[in-house]
Amino acid sequence: MRRITIVTGLALGLSATLAGCATGPSRFPVQATRFHFDAMADRGTIAVEPLTGSGTASIEYKTYAAAVQTELLRLGYTNPAPGQTPQFLATVSFSRAPGVLPPRQSPVSIGLGGGGISGGRGGGVGLGGGVSFPVGGSGAREGIVTELSVRIRRGPDALWEGQAQSLTDLTAPESDTPAIAARLARALFTGFPGDSGRTIEVP
Repeated sequence: MRRITIVTGLALGLSATLAGCATGPSRFPVQATRFHFDAMADRGTIAVEPLTGSGTASIEYKTYAAAVQTELLRLGYTNPAPGQTPQFLATVSFSRAPGVLPPRQSPVSIGLGGGGISGGRGGGVGLGGGVSFPVGGSGAREGIVTELSVRIRRGPDALWEGQAQSLTDLTAPESDTPAIAARLARALFTGFPGDSGRTIEVP
């Protein structure tokens, strides 16, 4: 009985050790959809403003606006000089809502069967048949769904608009607001202006 306890204790010890190896996605692709009426080849000065156009911009909004501005500058737009009216205007909005992450599933299982562990003087205990059980747990995990929306106008005319959305595991690296904003903005302007009406996934 004592030796059987040793074998069982070892199995349980392995289970406890490997339980932390349960795997599941912690980074999800960004889905981006864009709409436009022309090739958007013209570049010029551009300003970034909140979609509402009123009230004091929050620190969180400024983070998303800065990410959008970074991508626009990379595409060849420029900041207007102080006091100058920009040629283009990019209005930015974002939203955050709770989301459910897929459960973690472990690919690891432990099989015990046919073998034995010796103990004491010349003795051994064999486990006949077989025992196999998965390691790790599963269950719903909470995340956050973030959406970034941008519209580019020239005067009263809307020229381009897009939305990017992603699910984020808040326990994963790079789950802070600047990282999320940068990922969404980068995906939104990937292949700018993009195929109108088509949704793409960007890792």
